Amino acid sequence: MKPPRGVVSAGHHATARAACETLLAGGNAFDAAVAAMLAACVAEPVLASLGGGGFLTAHPLGTAPLVYDFFAQTPRWKEAENSLGFYPIEADFGTASQTFHIGMGSIATPGFIKGLFAIHRDHCRLPLSTLFQPAIQLARDGVAINPFQHTIATIVAPILSATPEALATNASPDDPQRLISVGERHKQPALADFLDTLQHEGERLFHEGEAGRQLVRDCREQGGHLRMEDLSGYRVMLRKPLHYTYRDAQLVTNPLPSLGGTLIAFSLGLMASCSPAPDDAGKEGHLRLLARTMRLTQLVRGENHLSMDRILAPEIGKRYRVRLRKGGLSTHGTTQISIADSKGNLAGMTLSNGEGCGYIIPGTGIMMNNMLGEEDLNPRGFHLWPENHRLASMMAPTLILTGDGRSIVTGSGGSNRIRSAILQVIVNQIDYGMPLEQAVSSARIHFENELLSLEPGIDEAASHALLDEFPQQQHWQEKNLFFGGAHSVMLDGRGDLKGIGDERRGGVSDRV
Repeated sequence: MKPPRGVVSAGHHATARAACETLLAGGNAFDAAVAAMLAACVAEPVLASLGGGGFLTAHPLGTAPLVYDFFAQTPRWKEAENSLGFYPIEADFGTASQTFHIGMGSIATPGFIKGLFAIHRDHCRLPLSTLFQPAIQLARDGVAINPFQHTIATIVAPILSATPEALATNASPDDPQRLISVGERHKQPALADFLDTLQHEGERLFHEGEAGRQLVRDCREQGGHLRMEDLSGYRVMLRKPLHYTYRDAQLVTNPLPSLGGTLIAFSLGLMASCSPAPDDAGKEGHLRLLARTMRLTQLVRGENHLSMDRILAPEIGKRYRVRLRKGGLSTHGTTQISIADSKGNLAGMTLSNGEGCGYIIPGTGIMMNNMLGEEDLNPRGFHLWPENHRLASMMAPTLILTGDGRSIVTGSGGSNRIRSAILQVIVNQIDYGMPLEQAVSSARIHFENELLSLEPGIDEAASHALLDEFPQQQHWQEKNLFFGGAHSVMLDGRGDLKGIGDERRGGVSDRV
Protein backbone atom coordinates (compact mmCIF):
# COMPACT_ATOMS: atom_id res chain seq x y z
CA MET A 1 0.00 0.00 0.00
CA LYS A 2 1.40 3.36 -1.06
CA PRO A 3 1.89 5.97 1.66
CA PRO A 4 -0.46 8.99 1.46
CA ARG A 5 0.69 12.00 -0.56
CA GLY A 6 -1.21 14.61 1.42
CA VAL A 7 -4.37 15.72 3.21
CA VAL A 8 -6.75 18.56 2.34
CA SER A 9 -9.59 20.25 4.24
CA ALA A 10 -11.75 22.80 2.47
CA GLY A 11 -15.25 24.19 2.16
CA HIS A 12 -16.52 22.05 -0.73
CA HIS A 13 -15.86 18.55 -2.03
CA ALA A 14 -14.96 19.96 -5.47
CA THR A 15 -12.37 22.28 -3.91
CA ALA A 16 -10.83 19.39 -1.98
CA ARG A 17 -10.97 17.10 -5.02
CA ALA A 18 -9.06 19.61 -7.15
CA ALA A 19 -6.30 19.65 -4.53
CA CYS A 20 -6.22 15.86 -4.27
CA GLU A 21 -6.03 15.41 -8.04
CA THR A 22 -3.09 17.79 -8.05
CA LEU A 23 -1.28 15.84 -5.33
CA LEU A 24 -1.86 12.60 -7.28
CA ALA A 25 -0.39 14.26 -10.38
CA GLY A 26 2.85 14.84 -8.49
CA GLY A 27 2.20 18.31 -7.12
CA ASN A 28 3.17 19.53 -3.68
CA ALA A 29 1.02 21.31 -1.08
CA PHE A 30 1.37 24.63 -2.92
CA ASP A 31 0.35 23.20 -6.30
CA ALA A 32 -2.67 21.76 -4.50
CA ALA A 33 -3.42 25.12 -2.87
CA VAL A 34 -3.39 26.94 -6.23
CA ALA A 35 -5.68 24.35 -7.83
CA ALA A 36 -7.98 24.48 -4.81
CA MET A 37 -8.19 28.28 -4.71
CA LEU A 38 -9.21 28.31 -8.37
CA ALA A 39 -11.77 25.55 -7.84
CA ALA A 40 -13.19 27.41 -4.84
CA CYS A 41 -14.02 30.36 -7.11
CA VAL A 42 -16.28 28.00 -9.07
CA ALA A 43 -17.67 25.74 -6.33
CA GLU A 44 -17.88 28.37 -3.53
CA PRO A 45 -18.69 31.52 -5.52
CA VAL A 46 -20.17 33.48 -2.60
CA LEU A 47 -17.02 32.95 -0.54
CA ALA A 48 -14.19 33.06 -3.11
CA SER A 49 -13.73 35.02 -6.32
CA LEU A 50 -11.01 36.15 -8.68
CA GLY A 51 -12.29 39.62 -7.76
CA GLY A 52 -11.28 39.25 -4.11
CA GLY A 53 -8.11 38.48 -2.19
CA GLY A 54 -6.59 36.52 0.64
CA PHE A 55 -3.53 35.23 2.45
CA LEU A 56 -1.33 32.15 2.32
CA THR A 57 0.69 31.12 5.35
CA ALA A 58 3.30 28.83 3.83
CA HIS A 59 5.88 26.56 5.42
CA PRO A 60 7.92 25.00 2.61
CA LEU A 61 9.99 22.03 3.70
CA GLY A 62 13.40 23.08 4.97
CA THR A 63 12.80 26.84 4.85
CA ALA A 64 11.33 29.46 7.15
CA PRO A 65 7.57 30.09 7.07
CA LEU A 66 6.31 33.15 5.20
CA VAL A 67 3.01 34.86 4.50
CA TYR A 68 1.75 35.85 1.06
CA ASP A 69 -0.51 38.88 1.42
CA PHE A 70 -2.68 39.26 -1.66
CA PHE A 71 -5.56 40.89 0.16
CA ALA A 72 -7.55 43.91 -1.05
CA GLN A 73 -6.00 47.38 -1.22
CA THR A 74 -7.74 50.74 -0.93
CA PRO A 75 -7.86 52.72 -4.19
CA ARG A 76 -5.52 55.65 -4.87
CA TRP A 77 -8.33 58.19 -5.27
CA LYS A 78 -11.70 58.73 -3.62
CA GLU A 79 -14.79 59.71 -5.50
CA ALA A 80 -17.20 62.11 -3.83
CA GLU A 81 -19.67 60.33 -1.55
CA ASN A 82 -22.68 61.78 -3.34
CA SER A 83 -21.51 60.21 -6.62
CA LEU A 84 -20.84 56.71 -5.26
CA GLY A 85 -22.75 53.55 -6.05
CA PHE A 86 -22.90 52.42 -2.41
CA TYR A 87 -25.91 51.12 -0.48
CA PRO A 88 -26.83 48.73 2.37
CA ILE A 89 -28.39 45.27 2.25
CA GLU A 90 -29.41 43.02 5.13
CA ALA A 91 -27.96 39.49 5.34
CA ASP A 92 -30.21 37.17 7.33
CA PHE A 93 -28.40 34.38 9.23
CA GLY A 94 -31.68 33.15 10.77
CA THR A 95 -30.91 33.78 14.42
CA ALA A 96 -28.98 36.99 13.68
CA SER A 97 -28.67 39.47 10.84
CA GLN A 98 -25.86 41.72 9.60
CA THR A 99 -25.81 44.77 7.36
CA PHE A 100 -23.38 44.88 4.45
CA HIS A 101 -22.83 47.65 1.92
CA ILE A 102 -22.49 46.87 -1.77
CA GLY A 103 -22.38 48.63 -5.13
CA MET A 104 -19.52 49.91 -7.29
CA GLY A 105 -18.34 52.23 -4.52
CA SER A 106 -17.60 49.22 -2.30
CA ILE A 107 -14.98 47.66 -4.61
CA ALA A 108 -11.38 47.63 -3.37
CA THR A 109 -8.37 46.75 -5.53
CA PRO A 110 -8.31 42.93 -5.74
CA GLY A 111 -5.20 40.80 -5.30
CA PHE A 112 -6.38 37.24 -5.93
CA ILE A 113 -5.00 36.84 -9.44
CA LYS A 114 -1.58 38.32 -8.67
CA GLY A 115 -1.39 36.15 -5.53
CA LEU A 116 -2.18 33.06 -7.56
CA PHE A 117 0.67 33.67 -10.00
CA ALA A 118 3.14 34.67 -7.28
CA ILE A 119 2.57 31.45 -5.36
CA HIS A 120 2.95 29.44 -8.56
CA ARG A 121 6.22 31.12 -9.48
CA ASP A 122 7.76 30.65 -6.05
CA HIS A 123 6.67 27.21 -4.89
CA CYS A 124 4.84 25.11 -7.47
CA ARG A 125 6.15 22.17 -9.51
CA LEU A 126 3.35 21.62 -12.01
CA PRO A 127 2.44 23.79 -15.03
CA LEU A 128 -0.45 26.24 -14.84
CA SER A 129 -2.39 24.22 -17.40
CA THR A 130 -2.58 21.33 -14.91
CA LEU A 131 -3.58 23.55 -11.99
CA PHE A 132 -6.25 25.48 -13.91
CA GLN A 133 -7.88 22.44 -15.46
CA PRO A 134 -10.09 21.31 -12.54
CA ALA A 135 -11.63 24.77 -12.16
CA ILE A 136 -12.19 25.19 -15.91
CA GLN A 137 -13.86 21.79 -16.09
CA LEU A 138 -16.05 22.57 -13.07
CA ALA A 139 -17.17 25.87 -14.58
CA ARG A 140 -18.01 24.26 -17.93
CA ASP A 141 -19.74 21.15 -16.59
CA GLY A 142 -21.35 22.90 -13.64
CA VAL A 143 -21.46 22.14 -9.92
CA ALA A 144 -24.60 20.75 -8.30
CA ILE A 145 -25.69 23.19 -5.58
CA ASN A 146 -25.44 21.52 -2.18
CA PRO A 147 -27.48 22.52 0.89
CA PHE A 148 -24.72 24.66 2.41
CA GLN A 149 -24.05 26.64 -0.77
CA HIS A 150 -27.81 27.18 -1.08
CA THR A 151 -27.94 28.41 2.53
CA ILE A 152 -25.27 31.06 2.04
CA ALA A 153 -26.78 32.07 -1.31
CA THR A 154 -30.08 32.60 0.50
CA ILE A 155 -28.38 34.71 3.17
CA VAL A 156 -26.88 37.07 0.57
CA ALA A 157 -29.68 36.79 -1.98
CA PRO A 158 -29.99 40.60 -2.23
CA ILE A 159 -26.40 40.68 -3.53
CA LEU A 160 -26.71 37.77 -5.95
CA SER A 161 -29.74 39.45 -7.53
CA ALA A 162 -28.55 43.06 -7.17
CA THR A 163 -28.03 43.55 -10.91
CA PRO A 164 -29.40 41.79 -14.00
CA GLU A 165 -25.91 40.38 -14.70
CA ALA A 166 -25.57 39.03 -11.15
CA LEU A 167 -28.99 37.37 -11.29
CA ALA A 168 -28.25 35.87 -14.71
CA THR A 169 -24.98 34.40 -13.40
CA ASN A 170 -26.65 32.89 -10.33
CA ALA A 171 -30.08 32.03 -11.76
CA SER A 172 -31.78 28.66 -11.89
CA PRO A 173 -31.31 26.88 -15.24
CA ASP A 174 -35.09 26.34 -15.25
CA ASP A 175 -36.23 29.81 -14.23
CA PRO A 176 -34.06 32.88 -14.98
CA GLN A 177 -36.07 34.96 -12.49
CA ARG A 178 -35.05 33.01 -9.38
CA LEU A 179 -31.74 32.06 -7.80
CA ILE A 180 -30.38 28.57 -8.32
CA SER A 181 -31.50 26.01 -5.75
CA VAL A 182 -30.36 22.74 -4.15
CA GLY A 183 -29.55 20.01 -6.67
CA GLU A 184 -29.55 22.31 -9.70
CA ARG A 185 -26.34 22.48 -11.69
CA HIS A 186 -24.55 25.82 -11.69
CA LYS A 187 -22.71 26.26 -14.98
CA GLN A 188 -20.45 29.29 -15.47
CA PRO A 189 -19.32 29.32 -19.12
CA ALA A 190 -18.07 32.93 -19.05
CA LEU A 191 -15.85 32.17 -16.04
CA ALA A 192 -14.58 29.00 -17.75
CA ASP A 193 -13.58 31.00 -20.82
CA PHE A 194 -11.87 33.66 -18.73
CA LEU A 195 -9.90 31.06 -16.75
CA ASP A 196 -8.86 29.38 -19.98
CA THR A 197 -7.53 32.65 -21.33
CA LEU A 198 -5.94 33.62 -18.02
CA GLN A 199 -3.82 30.48 -17.84
CA HIS A 200 -2.27 31.34 -21.21
CA GLU A 201 -2.01 35.14 -21.02
CA GLY A 202 -1.14 35.50 -17.34
CA GLU A 203 -2.00 38.10 -14.72
CA ARG A 204 -1.67 41.01 -17.19
CA LEU A 205 -5.00 39.91 -18.72
CA PHE A 206 -6.72 41.29 -15.65
CA HIS A 207 -4.39 43.90 -14.22
CA GLU A 208 -3.50 45.56 -17.52
CA GLY A 209 -5.81 43.99 -20.11
CA GLU A 210 -9.38 44.26 -21.33
CA ALA A 211 -11.05 42.78 -18.22
CA GLY A 212 -9.39 45.37 -16.01
CA ARG A 213 -10.11 48.20 -18.43
CA GLN A 214 -13.79 47.21 -18.52
CA LEU A 215 -13.90 47.19 -14.71
CA VAL A 216 -12.34 50.65 -14.57
CA ARG A 217 -14.72 52.05 -17.22
CA ASP A 218 -17.72 50.77 -15.29
CA CYS A 219 -16.34 52.15 -12.01
CA ARG A 220 -15.97 55.59 -13.61
CA GLU A 221 -19.50 55.51 -15.03
CA GLN A 222 -21.30 53.84 -12.10
CA GLY A 223 -19.75 55.33 -8.99
CA GLY A 224 -16.64 53.28 -8.20
CA HIS A 225 -13.15 54.38 -7.16
CA LEU A 226 -10.86 52.06 -9.16
CA ARG A 227 -8.51 53.31 -11.87
CA MET A 228 -6.02 51.44 -14.05
CA GLU A 229 -3.18 52.61 -11.82
CA ASP A 230 -4.78 50.68 -8.94
CA LEU A 231 -4.79 47.44 -10.92
CA SER A 232 -1.40 47.78 -12.61
CA GLY A 233 0.28 49.02 -9.43
CA TYR A 234 -0.98 46.26 -7.12
CA ARG A 235 1.79 44.20 -5.50
CA VAL A 236 1.72 40.92 -3.58
CA MET A 237 3.45 41.41 -0.23
CA LEU A 238 5.74 38.74 1.23
CA ARG A 239 5.74 39.11 5.00
CA LYS A 240 7.55 37.52 7.90
CA PRO A 241 4.85 35.71 9.91
CA LEU A 242 3.95 36.54 13.46
CA HIS A 243 5.55 33.88 15.68
CA TYR A 244 4.01 33.41 19.12
CA THR A 245 4.63 30.76 21.77
CA TYR A 246 1.62 29.34 23.60
CA ARG A 247 2.43 26.72 26.22
CA ASP A 248 4.64 24.22 24.32
CA ALA A 249 3.41 25.19 20.85
CA GLN A 250 4.65 27.67 18.26
CA LEU A 251 1.96 29.71 16.52
CA VAL A 252 2.80 30.96 13.00
CA THR A 253 0.17 33.33 11.64
CA ASN A 254 -0.71 36.43 9.65
CA PRO A 255 1.18 39.52 10.91
CA LEU A 256 0.30 43.21 10.91
CA PRO A 257 -1.06 45.17 9.12
CA SER A 258 -3.76 42.49 9.23
CA LEU A 259 -5.31 42.26 12.67
CA GLY A 260 -6.52 38.68 13.09
CA GLY A 261 -3.22 36.98 13.92
CA THR A 262 -2.15 39.66 16.40
CA LEU A 263 -5.50 39.58 18.19
CA ILE A 264 -5.41 35.77 18.40
CA ALA A 265 -1.91 36.01 19.93
CA PHE A 266 -3.16 38.63 22.40
CA SER A 267 -6.03 36.31 23.39
CA LEU A 268 -3.65 33.39 23.88
CA GLY A 269 -1.43 35.58 26.04
CA LEU A 270 -4.38 36.15 28.36
CA MET A 271 -5.31 32.45 28.34
CA ALA A 272 -1.73 31.47 29.18
CA SER A 273 -1.99 33.18 32.56
CA CYS A 274 -4.50 30.52 33.67
CA SER A 275 -3.92 26.79 34.11
CA PRO A 276 -6.85 24.79 32.73
CA ALA A 277 -8.06 21.68 34.50
CA PRO A 278 -7.98 18.66 32.14
CA ASP A 279 -11.70 17.98 32.63
CA ASP A 280 -12.80 21.64 32.44
CA ALA A 281 -13.53 21.76 28.69
CA GLY A 282 -17.04 23.10 28.07
CA LYS A 283 -17.69 23.82 31.73
CA GLU A 284 -18.27 27.12 33.48
CA GLY A 285 -14.64 27.96 34.23
CA HIS A 286 -13.52 27.30 30.66
CA LEU A 287 -16.42 29.23 29.12
CA ARG A 288 -16.03 32.18 31.49
CA LEU A 289 -12.32 32.43 30.68
CA LEU A 290 -13.03 32.29 26.93
CA ALA A 291 -15.79 34.89 27.12
CA ARG A 292 -13.70 37.26 29.26
CA THR A 293 -10.80 36.84 26.85
CA MET A 294 -12.99 37.65 23.86
CA ARG A 295 -14.39 40.71 25.66
CA LEU A 296 -10.92 42.01 26.48
CA THR A 297 -9.66 41.34 22.95
CA GLN A 298 -12.53 43.39 21.55
CA LEU A 299 -11.75 46.09 24.09
CA VAL A 300 -8.04 46.30 23.26
CA ARG A 301 -8.82 46.53 19.56
CA GLY A 302 -11.10 49.48 20.23
CA GLU A 303 -8.74 51.45 22.46
CA ASN A 304 -7.74 54.28 20.15
CA HIS A 305 -4.63 55.25 22.10
CA LEU A 306 -3.13 51.80 21.55
CA SER A 307 -1.44 51.14 18.22
CA MET A 308 -1.78 47.55 17.07
CA ASP A 309 1.97 47.00 17.08
CA ARG A 310 2.01 47.58 20.86
CA ILE A 311 -0.72 45.26 22.08
CA LEU A 312 1.66 42.29 22.42
CA ALA A 313 4.02 44.34 24.60
CA PRO A 314 4.53 42.73 28.06
CA GLU A 315 3.21 45.73 29.98
CA ILE A 316 -0.04 45.73 27.98
CA GLY A 317 -0.53 42.00 28.54
CA LYS A 318 0.12 42.40 32.27
CA ARG A 319 -2.50 45.13 32.60
CA TYR A 320 -5.14 43.12 30.75
CA ARG A 321 -4.39 39.92 32.66
CA VAL A 322 -5.27 41.77 35.86
CA ARG A 323 -8.58 42.75 34.29
CA LEU A 324 -9.11 39.18 33.12
CA ARG A 325 -8.88 37.87 36.69
CA LYS A 326 -11.22 40.57 38.02
CA GLY A 327 -13.89 39.96 35.40
CA GLY A 328 -17.08 42.08 35.43
CA LEU A 329 -15.89 44.29 32.56
CA SER A 330 -18.07 46.20 30.19
CA THR A 331 -17.20 47.31 27.19
CA HIS A 332 -17.95 37.69 6.41
CA GLY A 333 -17.92 35.66 3.16
CA THR A 334 -14.66 33.75 3.49
CA THR A 335 -13.35 30.23 2.94
CA GLN A 336 -10.37 28.33 4.33
CA ILE A 337 -8.16 25.76 2.57
CA SER A 338 -5.66 23.76 4.68
CA ILE A 339 -3.16 21.35 3.11
CA ALA A 340 -0.23 19.25 4.30
CA ASP A 341 1.74 16.96 2.02
CA SER A 342 3.73 13.89 3.00
CA LYS A 343 7.04 15.75 2.53
CA GLY A 344 6.10 18.19 5.29
CA ASN A 345 5.06 21.23 3.21
CA LEU A 346 2.24 23.15 4.92
CA ALA A 347 -0.18 25.56 3.26
CA GLY A 348 -2.94 27.49 5.02
CA MET A 349 -4.93 29.79 2.75
CA THR A 350 -7.89 32.03 3.54
CA LEU A 351 -9.78 33.62 0.65
CA SER A 352 -12.52 36.23 0.64
CA ASN A 353 -14.68 38.27 -1.67
CA GLY A 354 -16.42 39.97 1.22
CA GLU A 355 -19.96 39.11 0.22
CA GLY A 356 -19.55 40.42 -3.32
CA CYS A 357 -20.66 43.87 -4.47
CA GLY A 358 -23.38 42.78 -6.93
CA TYR A 359 -21.36 43.81 -10.02
CA ILE A 360 -19.97 41.24 -12.45
CA ILE A 361 -17.31 42.22 -15.00
CA PRO A 362 -19.08 41.66 -18.35
CA GLY A 363 -17.97 38.55 -20.19
CA THR A 364 -15.91 37.12 -17.32
CA GLY A 365 -18.32 35.75 -14.72
CA ILE A 366 -16.25 37.50 -12.00
CA MET A 367 -18.18 39.18 -9.20
CA MET A 368 -16.07 41.88 -7.58
CA ASN A 369 -15.53 42.29 -3.85
CA ASN A 370 -17.27 44.71 -1.48
CA MET A 371 -14.34 45.18 0.91
CA LEU A 372 -14.90 48.95 1.17
CA GLY A 373 -18.44 48.15 2.35
CA GLU A 374 -17.42 45.75 5.15
CA GLU A 375 -17.89 47.38 8.55
CA ASP A 376 -15.30 45.05 10.09
CA LEU A 377 -12.68 46.29 7.62
CA ASN A 378 -13.62 49.95 8.04
CA PRO A 379 -13.79 50.47 11.83
CA ARG A 380 -13.33 54.26 11.53
CA GLY A 381 -16.40 54.47 9.30
CA PHE A 382 -17.10 54.14 5.60
CA HIS A 383 -15.27 56.39 3.10
CA LEU A 384 -12.62 57.28 5.70
CA TRP A 385 -9.97 54.83 4.49
CA PRO A 386 -6.46 56.07 3.68
CA GLU A 387 -5.67 55.87 -0.01
CA ASN A 388 -3.51 53.07 -1.42
CA HIS A 389 -3.23 51.02 1.78
CA ARG A 390 -3.75 47.33 2.50
CA LEU A 391 -7.01 46.73 4.30
CA ALA A 392 -6.54 45.26 7.79
CA SER A 393 -8.26 41.88 7.65
CA MET A 394 -9.24 39.47 10.43
CA MET A 395 -8.18 36.58 8.18
CA ALA A 396 -5.44 34.55 9.83
CA PRO A 397 -4.39 31.26 8.20
CA THR A 398 -2.39 29.70 11.01
CA LEU A 399 0.20 26.98 11.56
CA ILE A 400 0.56 25.36 14.99
CA LEU A 401 3.83 23.51 15.62
CA THR A 402 3.56 21.56 18.87
CA GLY A 403 6.25 20.33 21.22
CA ASP A 404 5.43 16.69 20.45
CA GLY A 405 6.05 17.11 16.71
CA ARG A 406 2.57 17.78 15.34
CA SER A 407 2.08 20.34 12.56
CA ILE A 408 -1.47 21.69 12.36
CA VAL A 409 -2.86 23.98 9.66
CA THR A 410 -6.05 25.87 10.44
CA GLY A 411 -7.86 29.13 9.75
CA SER A 412 -11.43 30.27 9.33
CA GLY A 413 -13.93 32.47 7.61
CA GLY A 414 -16.46 34.48 9.53
CA SER A 415 -15.62 38.18 9.85
CA ASN A 416 -15.01 39.06 13.52
CA ARG A 417 -15.76 35.43 14.43
CA ILE A 418 -12.54 34.34 12.69
CA ARG A 419 -10.37 35.06 15.70
CA SER A 420 -12.72 33.39 18.19
CA ALA A 421 -13.05 30.25 16.03
CA ILE A 422 -9.28 29.85 15.62
CA LEU A 423 -8.70 30.62 19.30
CA GLN A 424 -11.04 27.83 20.37
CA VAL A 425 -9.48 25.29 18.00
CA ILE A 426 -6.03 26.11 19.40
CA VAL A 427 -7.18 25.94 23.04
CA ASN A 428 -9.03 22.67 22.44
CA GLN A 429 -5.88 21.16 20.94
CA ILE A 430 -3.20 22.54 23.24
CA ASP A 431 -4.98 22.93 26.58
CA TYR A 432 -7.36 19.99 26.45
CA GLY A 433 -5.56 17.57 24.15
CA MET A 434 -8.62 17.00 21.98
CA PRO A 435 -8.22 15.03 18.76
CA LEU A 436 -8.30 17.31 15.74
CA GLU A 437 -11.85 16.35 14.79
CA GLN A 438 -13.18 17.11 18.27
CA ALA A 439 -11.18 20.34 18.52
CA VAL A 440 -12.90 21.64 15.37
CA SER A 441 -16.40 20.25 15.94
CA SER A 442 -16.83 21.17 19.64
CA ALA A 443 -19.50 23.79 20.38
CA ARG A 444 -18.25 27.38 20.21
CA ILE A 445 -19.07 30.70 21.78
CA HIS A 446 -18.50 34.23 20.52
CA PHE A 447 -18.63 37.53 22.39
CA GLU A 448 -19.14 40.83 20.61
CA ASN A 449 -20.83 44.12 21.56
CA GLU A 450 -21.98 42.79 24.94
CA LEU A 451 -23.75 39.78 23.39
CA LEU A 452 -22.55 36.25 24.17
CA SER A 453 -23.57 33.85 21.39
CA LEU A 454 -23.57 30.14 22.22
CA GLU A 455 -23.86 27.12 19.96
CA PRO A 456 -25.97 24.09 20.87
CA GLY A 457 -23.94 21.63 22.91
CA ILE A 458 -22.86 24.26 25.43
CA ASP A 459 -23.72 23.01 28.91
CA GLU A 460 -27.00 24.64 30.00
CA ALA A 461 -25.96 24.94 33.65
CA ALA A 462 -22.68 26.56 32.62
CA SER A 463 -24.32 29.13 30.37
CA HIS A 464 -26.83 29.93 33.15
CA ALA A 465 -23.96 30.45 35.59
CA LEU A 466 -22.45 33.03 33.21
CA LEU A 467 -25.54 35.25 33.37
CA ASP A 468 -24.06 37.17 36.30
CA GLU A 469 -21.28 38.49 34.06
CA PHE A 470 -22.77 38.01 30.58
CA PRO A 471 -26.51 38.66 30.93
CA GLN A 472 -27.11 39.17 27.22
CA GLN A 473 -27.00 35.69 25.69
CA GLN A 474 -28.16 34.30 22.38
CA HIS A 475 -28.61 30.53 22.22
CA TRP A 476 -28.45 29.17 18.68
CA GLN A 477 -30.59 26.17 17.82
CA GLU A 478 -28.04 24.55 15.52
CA LYS A 479 -24.44 24.94 14.44
CA ASN A 480 -24.11 27.79 11.99
CA LEU A 481 -21.61 29.41 9.62
CA PHE A 482 -21.89 32.48 11.89
CA PHE A 483 -19.33 30.73 14.16
CA GLY A 484 -16.75 30.34 11.39
CA GLY A 485 -15.42 27.39 9.44
CA ALA A 486 -12.06 26.12 10.67
CA HIS A 487 -11.16 23.51 8.03
CA SER A 488 -7.99 21.95 9.47
CA VAL A 489 -5.31 19.33 8.77
CA MET A 490 -2.54 17.79 10.82
CA LEU A 491 0.75 16.01 10.14
CA ASP A 492 1.81 14.21 13.30
CA GLY A 493 5.30 13.26 14.45
CA ARG A 494 4.98 9.78 12.88
CA GLY A 495 4.07 11.14 9.46
CA ASP A 496 0.35 10.33 9.73
CA LEU A 497 -2.01 12.77 8.01
CA LYS A 498 -5.42 13.77 9.39
CA GLY A 499 -8.00 16.32 8.34
CA ILE A 500 -11.40 17.66 9.33
CA GLY A 501 -13.68 19.99 7.40
CA ASP A 502 -15.78 22.24 9.62
CA GLU A 503 -19.44 21.26 9.23
CA ARG A 504 -20.51 24.85 9.94
CA ARG A 505 -19.31 25.86 6.48
CA GLY A 506 -19.92 22.69 4.50
CA GLY A 507 -16.41 21.48 5.20
CA VAL A 508 -14.92 18.32 3.76
CA SER A 509 -11.58 16.59 4.14
CA ASP A 510 -9.81 14.09 1.93
CA ARG A 511 -6.40 12.53 1.68
CA VAL A 512 -4.66 10.73 -1.16
